[in-house]
Amino acid sequence: MQAFQFHNPTKLIFGKGQLPHLKQELSAYSSVLLVYGGGSIKRNGLYTQVTDILNGMELRVTELAGVEPNPRLSTVHKGVDLCRAQQVDFILAVGGGSVIDCAKAIAVGAKYDGDMWDFCLRKAAPQTGLPLGTVLTIAATGSEMNGASVITNWETNEKLGWWSPHAYPKFSILDPAFTTTLPENQTVYGMVDIMSHVFENYFHHGTNTLVQDGWSETLLKSVVRTAPELIKDLDNMELRETILLSGTLALNGMPSMGVSGDWATHNIEHAVSAVYDIPHGGGLAILFPNWMKHTLSENVGRYKQLAVNVFNIDSAGRSDEEVALAGIEALRSFWTSIGAPSRLADYDIDDSKLEEMADKAMLFGPFGNFKKLDRKDVLAIYRASL
Repeated sequence: MQAFQFHNPTKLIFGKGQLPHLKQELSAYSSVLLVYGGGSIKRNGLYTQVTDILNGMELRVTELAGVEPNPRLSTVHKGVDLCRAQQVDFILAVGGGSVIDCAKAIAVGAKYDGDMWDFCLRKAAPQTGLPLGTVLTIAATGSEMNGASVITNWETNEKLGWWSPHAYPKFSILDPAFTTTLPENQTVYGMVDIMSHVFENYFHHGTNTLVQDGWSETLLKSVVRTAPELIKDLDNMELRETILLSGTLALNGMPSMGVSGDWATHNIEHAVSAVYDIPHGGGLAILFPNWMKHTLSENVGRYKQLAVNVFNIDSAGRSDEEVALAGIEALRSFWTSIGAPSRLADYDIDDSKLEEMADKAMLFGPFGNFKKLDRKDVLAIYRASL
C-alpha cells in the first residue's frame, strides 16, 4: 500500500435520541444559518425539534430553505449573502447530502472574496471557512464526515466536485429515526450511492490492501444483505441504522487509506445530471456496471475478487473473466431487484446529447486512476448505458 496520513476532524454523534447534543455543540456560537431542503423536515417534525433547541438557546437564526437535490450555485450565493449580512458564525445543515454539500460551499464561500465557483474550477483553493455541523436525514453521500462537496452551475450546465480540509463538519448527528420517513426511491438511490462510493475506492492497483479490501467488502455485503429487507420494511429502525452507518463509513476516508481510488464513474454521472438533472444515485446505478465492463481487462483479478467475496459467485470450472462478468451481472441484478434504474432510457435520455455530456466530463482532461479514460471511452460507456 501507499504511505498515507489520515485525519478526520468530524465528531460523529450516532444513534437514536441524540439530537439534544445539538445544544452543547452550538454553545460557543451566537448566529446560526439553518440550511435545509424542500420541506420534508417540516412534515416529519424534525424542523420543529431543531428550531426549538436553537430558539431555547436564544441564538440568532437565519434560514435558507429550498436547497435543490443537485444543489445550485445560485443557492450557494444566497447563503453566502445571508452569512455576510447576518454576521453568521455557524452553519447548521439539516437534511441529506445535497443540503450538506450546499452548506459546505456556503461555509467556504462566505470567507472568500471571489466566487465560490472558483474552487470547483480549480482556479483557487479555500483558505478558511465558517464552521458547520449537520443533522443527517438520509444515508447516501457520506458528506456528513468528509470535506467533499458537489455543486451544480445551472447557467453553464456544469456539475463539479471539490474538496477542502476547511469543509469538514465540526460534528454530525446521525439518528436513524430521522431516515425512516424517506420514500422508497430515495432509500434505493442512497444505497446505490453508498455502494458506488465503496467501488470508487475498491478499484485500485494497490498491493497489500487486505485490510482496506476487507472493510470495503464488508460494507458492500452489509448493504446487499440489508437492502432487500429494508425495501420491504421502510420503518425498521435496525435496518435503517445499518445503512446509515454504512453510508458514513463508505466515504469518511478509512476505506481509501493507502490506495488511489478511481472516481471516473462519478465524474461521468455528474455530466449526465448536469444536463438532465436526474437523481445522482439513479445515474450511478445505470453507469457503474457499464464502466465495470469497459474496464474489466484492466485488472480481471480484482473483479473476480469482488464477484467471489461479495456476490458469492462460484468460480469452479470458470475462467477469471467469466467469474468477473458474473459478478458484474450480479450487481446489475441486485440493483434492479431493489428498484434502481438500469438504462438512461429510464429517464427518457436518448443519444441526442451524448457529445455534450462527454465534453463536460472531459473538462479537466483524461481522468480515472484505475483506468485513465479519454473522450472515446466516455462516449462508449454512455452508449452502452442507453
